[in-house]
Amino acid sequence: MADDAGQDKRKQHRARQSGVKADKKKEKAKKDSNQKEPELTARQRNPKAFAINSAQRAERNFRRKEDLTAKKQHIPVVDQTPDEPPPVLIAVVGPPKVGKTTLIKDLIKSFTRTNVTDIKGPITIVTSKKRRITLLECNNDINSMIDVAKCADLVLLLCDASYGFEMEIFEFLNICQVHGMPKIMGVLTHLDMIKNPKQLRKRKKELKHRFWTEVYDGAKLFYLSGLLHGEYLRNEIKNLGRFISVMKFRPLQWRGAHSYLLVDRVEDVTNTDTVRRNPKCDREVVLYGYVRGVPLKQEHMVHIAGLGDARIDELSVIPDPCPLPGTEKKRSLLEKERLLYAPMSGVGGIVYDKDAVYIELQGSHSHKEKTAEATEQEALVSKLIDKKATMDEQMEEQEFRLFSDGAPIKSKDFKASDDEAPDQDDDSGMDAASSDEENTDEFAANDWRGENSDDDQEQEDSEDESSGDEEYQSLAKNSDDSDGEEQARILASNMSWKTNLAQKAQDAFLQRHSESRNLMRLVYGGYNQSERRQEEDQEKANDSDEELGGLFRVAAKKQSDLQKDKDTRDKEERCFFEYQGDTCRDWLSETNRELIKNCFVTGKWKASEDAENLLKLDDMSDADSEAYGDFEDLETGERHSGKPEEEQAAALDSNKRKMTRVEEENLTKTELMAKKLKLKAKFDAEYDNHGEKGPEEDGGRITGDHSFYEDLKAEAQKQSELNKSEFAHLDNELRIQIEGYRAGLYVRLGFKTLPAEFVENFDASYPVLVGALNMTEENVGYVNCKVKKHRWYKKILKTGDPLIVSMGWRRFQTVAIYAKVEDNLRHRYLKYTPNHVTCSMTFWGPITPQNTGFLALQTVRQDQEEMRRLGFRIAATGCVTELDKSSQIMKKLKLVGHPFKIYKNTAFIKDMFHSSLEVAKFEGAKIKTVSGIRGQIKKAHHTPEGSYRATFEDKILLSDIVFCRTWVHVEVPRFYAPITTLLLPAAQKTQWQGMKTLGQLKRERALQNEAQPDSMYTEIVRKPRIFRPLVIPKALQRALPYKDKPKLGPENPREALERVAVVNSPHEQKVSKMMKMIETNYRDKRNRDRNETKQRMKKFRAQKRADEASKMQHQKQLRKKVSRAISKMRGKKNN
Repeated sequence: MADDAGQDKRKQHRARQSGVKADKKKEKAKKDSNQKEPELTARQRNPKAFAINSAQRAERNFRRKEDLTAKKQHIPVVDQTPDEPPPVLIAVVGPPKVGKTTLIKDLIKSFTRTNVTDIKGPITIVTSKKRRITLLECNNDINSMIDVAKCADLVLLLCDASYGFEMEIFEFLNICQVHGMPKIMGVLTHLDMIKNPKQLRKRKKELKHRFWTEVYDGAKLFYLSGLLHGEYLRNEIKNLGRFISVMKFRPLQWRGAHSYLLVDRVEDVTNTDTVRRNPKCDREVVLYGYVRGVPLKQEHMVHIAGLGDARIDELSVIPDPCPLPGTEKKRSLLEKERLLYAPMSGVGGIVYDKDAVYIELQGSHSHKEKTAEATEQEALVSKLIDKKATMDEQMEEQEFRLFSDGAPIKSKDFKASDDEAPDQDDDSGMDAASSDEENTDEFAANDWRGENSDDDQEQEDSEDESSGDEEYQSLAKNSDDSDGEEQARILASNMSWKTNLAQKAQDAFLQRHSESRNLMRLVYGGYNQSERRQEEDQEKANDSDEELGGLFRVAAKKQSDLQKDKDTRDKEERCFFEYQGDTCRDWLSETNRELIKNCFVTGKWKASEDAENLLKLDDMSDADSEAYGDFEDLETGERHSGKPEEEQAAALDSNKRKMTRVEEENLTKTELMAKKLKLKAKFDAEYDNHGEKGPEEDGGRITGDHSFYEDLKAEAQKQSELNKSEFAHLDNELRIQIEGYRAGLYVRLGFKTLPAEFVENFDASYPVLVGALNMTEENVGYVNCKVKKHRWYKKILKTGDPLIVSMGWRRFQTVAIYAKVEDNLRHRYLKYTPNHVTCSMTFWGPITPQNTGFLALQTVRQDQEEMRRLGFRIAATGCVTELDKSSQIMKKLKLVGHPFKIYKNTAFIKDMFHSSLEVAKFEGAKIKTVSGIRGQIKKAHHTPEGSYRATFEDKILLSDIVFCRTWVHVEVPRFYAPITTLLLPAAQKTQWQGMKTLGQLKRERALQNEAQPDSMYTEIVRKPRIFRPLVIPKALQRALPYKDKPKLGPENPREALERVAVVNSPHEQKVSKMMKMIETNYRDKRNRDRNETKQRMKKFRAQKRADEASKMQHQKQLRKKVSRAISKMRGKKNN
C-alpha cells in the first residue's frame, strides 16, 4: 500500500524557460554572478533588513519554536527490528455486533483479492514488498482482551456510532495502558443509522473528542459510512489499509525484553494407539507461529496464556509459509505474491511438514487458463486426496511393464530381489575388488573429516594385498583366454600405487593438520564452509531429479541426508582449515622469503622504524604540529599560507583503500606527521562544535542547541547497526545456536505433556499466546506491589478476598493483603483499600521484574447480571515495586488491662495476659492509661494468673483502663492458581470460576455472622462525677494577698442558710389584690380583641375571593365577545 500512496504525488513545478519572467530571472542571475560574493544570502547581504525590532517578541517566537521542537522529540531507542520482521499483529477489538468480522473480510479482500468466508484464528497476508500483517479478531471475553492487548502491535477499536462507546471499549483501553500501550486507531461503524446530517456531524464530533480524552489528542478515528451489498465501501477500506501499511511502531518495555509468539496453527501428534487406550492421556502437541520480541531459546521456559507454564521439548525453524516477495524493483505486488496464510480458517499455501500437508488456495488468478503442468498437478493432488490407503501400501502395489506383452513387475517383488542380491557370490575377484574400492571411496566421501583414516589405510592395505593375489591367480587361470593388452592393464593397475607419491604425501600432510581439534568448533558446532557449499549445490542439483510431477519430492533421501547431517554435527569438529591443494607456498624461494624477512629480529629495519627515531618523532609531534600551517617571515614581513596537507591526504585517502597494520608500521616520518595533523584537525573541528558547517554559514539566525539530542539519536542508530551486523556474516544454523531463534522466524514448538483437554476443547476464536519466561520469572514468592483501586469500580477491595491478577504473560488468582507504608517504612495492615490513594499490596505469586504493570479483577465471568451490577470490571491497577521473597506486614494489636491494686505510682494490672510466661515476654514494654499517664511493665504477679506489677509516672485510679500497643506480623496466604480457560469446553470458557469470596459463600448458603458482644454498638451510660469543692486551708488563706483570698460565700459553708419570711401589711394586701384584678381584666380584653380580629379577617378574605371570581367571570365573557367579533371579521374577509 505504500507504493499505491506514491501514485497520488503531485507533479513537480517546471520553471519557465522563456518569456518575460524567465528573462528577468536570467538578468538577475547574471547580475548576481558579476558580484564578488554571489553565494551570500539576502540576510547576509543586507542584515539590517532582517534585524530584530522587538527583543521580547523575538524571545517569544524563539521559545515557541523550541517548545514545538521539543514536543516532537522523543527518547531515542535502539532499533531491534530484524532484517525480515515478523508480520504486524493487528487486533480488531470491539463489542458484539459492531462489524469486526466484516471489516476483516473487507481488508483481506482489499489486500489479496480473496474472499474468506470463515474467520477463525490469526490470518497472515502480504500487503507490500516489505510488510506483512496478521489480522486477529478479539471476541467479547475479558481473558481474550487481556491476551490480545499483550501482543497486538496495532488495535482497530470498533464502535457503534449509533449507540456510542460501550464499557468493553473503556475496559480494553485500561488493559492496554497497564500492559503497554500499542498503536490504537478508532473505527466508527453504523453511521448509516443516523439519518439527519446535522445530527451525524454532531455525533462524530462528540465521539471524536471522547476518544481523544481516552487515548490522546489527535488520535486517528476512521468513519465507515455504511454497508453496500454486505461490505463496507471500497474506497474507505482502501484508505484504512493505506494507514495500516505505513504505520510506524515504537518498542514497548515488556515486549523488548521477552520473546513471544501468537500461535496460528495447532497440531496433535500423539500416537493414535495411546489416545485410543487412554483418551485422557497427556498429549504431544505442536504449535506454530512467528517469533516476536527478543530471540527465543529452547532452554527457556514458556507460559501459555490460559494453560500454564510448560517446557519446550522441541524447537526448530520451518520455511516461512507466507514469505515476503523478492527484492526486485516494481511498483506493486504481482498476483501470485499476494499471499494469504490462515490454517485455522481453512485457507493458505502448501506447507510441507512431517505431520501434515496443506493445499494451496489458488486465489483470484485461478480463473485463468491452466497450463498442462498445472492441470497435471491438480489431477495428481485430487488423486492423492481420494486415496484411502497409506503411501507405503500404494508404493508396494505399484506395477511397471517393460513391454506391452510382458508380465507386470510389482514394487514389492523388486524390493525382495534387491534383498537377495547381496547373498550371491561374486563371479570374479576383479568385481569384488572394484566393488570394495567403490564402497571405500563412497565411505571416504561421506566422512568429510576423515576421522577413520587409520582404519581406512589398514583396510586399503589389506585389500591391496588380497586383490593382488586374486588378480595373480585369475591371471594364471585365464592366461590363455586373455590377450596382451589385458595383461598390461592389470599389471599397470597393480603398480599404480607408486605413481604420484609426492602429491599423496602432501594430501596426507594436509589431512593430518586438518584433524586438529578446535575449541570454538567443539562448542558452537561449526564445520568447513566450502564443503557445506558443495553439498548444498549437489542437493540443489539432485532436487530436480527427485520431484514427482513437479509437485512432490521423495522424502526418503531427504530424511537420510538430514540424519547424516545430524550425525556429522555430533562428531568432533576440526579447525578452520581450507584444503589448498597445489597452492602451498614454497618458503625456500627468494620471493616468499622476503615476505617474512622483517618478522624476525635479524631483519633489515628502515631508519624511520628505529626505536630512537620513533621516540624523537613522538616528542616532536606536539611541538611541530603547527609547522605546516600559515607563517610570517620576520625579516621581510611577508606572510606565507601553506596548503594544509590533511586536505591532500583526505583527497588521496578517499580514493585509496584502508592501510593494513604492516603498512602503517612502515610509514615514514613525513607520512606519520601528516596523519597526526589530520587527526588533530578532525578533533579540533569536533571540539569547536563547528563540524563541516562553519559558523559563518549560520545565516545570522538564532537557533537552539540540539546537539545533545542529535548525539543520542546517532548513538542509538550506531548501536542498532552494530547489533544487526554482529551476526550477519554467520551461517544461519550457527547464528541460531549462538543468538537463538530471532524475531521473524517461523518456528515449530513441540510439547510432550500437555493436558488432553487443551486439544479436545480447542477453539480457534480464542488466541493462544506463548510467552517466554526469563530465569527469575520461573520462581514463585512474595510480590510487593503499589496498587490503586480504580475510581470506576463501585466496590472497595477487602483484604483476604481472592483477586484475579494479570501480570506479565500470566493470568492467575491469588489472595492479597493490603498495607500502608508509614514514615518509619513499616507496612501497616489495612482492612480495605483507600479511595483515590495508592497503597501497598503483597501476594504470593510469580516473581516479576520491577515496574511491571498489572491489573486486578474480581471476576472474569461473562454474567450479564453481575456485569450490570458492577458496571466496570477492572478493580485495581498498579505496578511491581519489590521482589524479595518475604513479607513485613504488621498489624496493630492493643492489649487492655485493669488495675486492681494501687500503691502511689505502682499498680497491679490484670486481664491483659493469660500466663506469667506471656508477661515475661513483655517485660519492659511501654503501657499507657486512657488519661495519658505513661508506664512500664515490671514483673509478673502470682495471683491472679497473668497479672503483673507496673510503674507509672503518676498515681492512677482504679477506674482507669491500661493499654499496651504492640505490632503482630501478618502472614500472607500462599495461594497461587493459574487461570486455565483454554482447558474448559466452549460453553464454559466464559464462566471460569476460581476461589469465591467469603461474602459470596455466605450469600449462597444464607449464613450470617453471629454478633460479638465486644463489637456491638451499645449506649454508654456514665454517672455524672461529683468532685469535691476546693478547700483552701486557713493558713494558706492568710498568706494569700487580698485579691486572691476567697470573698464570696458564707464564712461557714457547712451551715445551711435560713429563708426569711415576708409578712405584708393590710394596705399592701389591698394593693396587691387590686393589681391582680387589673391584670385579669387586661388579659380578658386582649383575648376578646384577638378573636374579633380573626373573625373580621375571615370575612374580608371571603369577600375578596368573591370579588375576584366575579371579575374573572366578567373578563371571560368579554374575551368571548372579542373572539366572536374577530372571527366574524375574518369570515367576511375570506368571503
